[in-house]
Amino acid sequence: MEKSRLQQQRPVAIWLYIGVGMLIVQVLLGGITRLTGSGLSITEWKPIMGALPPMTEDAWQAAFEKYKQIAQYQYMNRHFTLSDFKSIYFWEWLHRNWARFIGVVFAIPFIYFLIKKKLDASMVKPMIILFLLGGLQGAIGWIMVQSGLNTEDLYVSHIRLAVHFIAALVLLCYTFWFALKLSTDKKEILSMPGLRKLNGWLLAVLTLQLIFGAFMAGLHAALVANTWPDINGMWWPMGMFTQGSLLTDITHNAITIQFIHRGLAYLITILVVIWWWKASEAPENSLLHRIRYVPLLLVLLQVMLGVLTLLGSQVRIPLLQGILHQGVGMLLLLSLVWTLYLSRNKAAKV
Repeated sequence: MEKSRLQQQRPVAIWLYIGVGMLIVQVLLGGITRLTGSGLSITEWKPIMGALPPMTEDAWQAAFEKYKQIAQYQYMNRHFTLSDFKSIYFWEWLHRNWARFIGVVFAIPFIYFLIKKKLDASMVKPMIILFLLGGLQGAIGWIMVQSGLNTEDLYVSHIRLAVHFIAALVLLCYTFWFALKLSTDKKEILSMPGLRKLNGWLLAVLTLQLIFGAFMAGLHAALVANTWPDINGMWWPMGMFTQGSLLTDITHNAITIQFIHRGLAYLITILVVIWWWKASEAPENSLLHRIRYVPLLLVLLQVMLGVLTLLGSQVRIPLLQGILHQGVGMLLLLSLVWTLYLSRNKAAKV
């Protein structure tokens, strides 16, 4: 009976897993867009016609002229030629077009599954939530970009960037959880309340860490201290908690944000090691027991990439290391969502 259910739901689950992969790519494209300073290069939102880049030299020049009206060009990029503009335009255009492509990949199979009656009643509500989250993410993205199209701001606020990033991760995790529901044999779901509680705390701390990761990227905070394991030769760097209020320091002071980001990385590593040790208590033939090494390996790789990104941040943040660091962070998040799903109570309905 269970195998029959999983087989029937398999096409829908595969569709959702493809969506998970595409969302990961989209977030990485967002990271490239930020690190290359490309996010404000397209100054208008055209949901349909915007799918095509400027097709003539005059159209390119018109787009460049619009970019020249904002502060980022006037105070940072006045040396830009049309060729320079095209290079940053590409990344923002690709980021937006990949979002359009995701919409198509989600919408067309959804209609097909609906017609073929592959979606049962239990899937309707999650599907509605999924599409609402996708639409919300698109709206947040445009509101974020629009806020930077003025003559005062050089970049989009790192706070808005963090909201956009976390909203994307919520959509990513929700899609992944939905796919797990349709593809995981119920016998693999264990009742391990202690492990589940620790897993929940790990996800909470990791979410906080991801927010500070967005702050790091938004403020290019790696550039203020590019040594390790010390911070500019100190363990308690100068310049922290000097902004007049704790909230301002932990959200706007680059050296404080980096200090917190490093500290959370060490805390998460310790918690993952403890989780891994406790997960060995799961039955040896269970899926949870077999995959318990995944979060451990990912967190160690993530720390290593974080260190390499810091050490490479001499004049600018190295793009490859930064994007790999972001990508592995998302994989770590998904691995902990997976283990949380497998350690939940069998009677749970979520």
